[in-house]
Amino acid sequence: MDSERTGGASSTVDAENVDTEDLAFDVFARACPSRGTLEHVTGKWGGLILSALHDNTFRFNELRRRVDGVSEKMLSQTLHALERDGLVHREAQPTNPPRVDYRLTPLGSAVADRLLALIHLVEDRMPEVLTARERYDTTRAGSGEAAAARDAGRAPEVAGRGGR
Repeated sequence: MDSERTGGASSTVDAENVDTEDLAFDVFARACPSRGTLEHVTGKWGGLILSALHDNTFRFNELRRRVDGVSEKMLSQTLHALERDGLVHREAQPTNPPRVDYRLTPLGSAVADRLLALIHLVEDRMPEVLTARERYDTTRAGSGEAAAARDAGRAPEVAGRGGR
């Protein structure tokens, strides 16, 4: 049984006996199943796996090489979650040794399109991000020095300013 928000009120719903088109999903509601899917899609590995599969079908080890840094265990767990959500299709070929291919479903492709737009935006704007990080780190380092000086009972040394 899943608890979902419908029409602004929480209710318990039997997923097998309900027309899901009548449900109003709200990712901000704790019990809404859309929250779990959002976590699968936007998690560290889910977004990368969906994006990698956008243009290609991959075998497990090919996908593992493509998504640099993912462990075999995390890749397997993430693929299972994405398959369960209907975003990834797993096709096992009856060969010896067995061959398993992964590809996006139409829903997975639609999600990956949007993820790739976000990925491209982030990659394109990284110079701004790096500048912001540097500014933040410089400001925090300065604040850290001021706090350490304050804690030690002395005035911080600030360029262009006198003591207290």
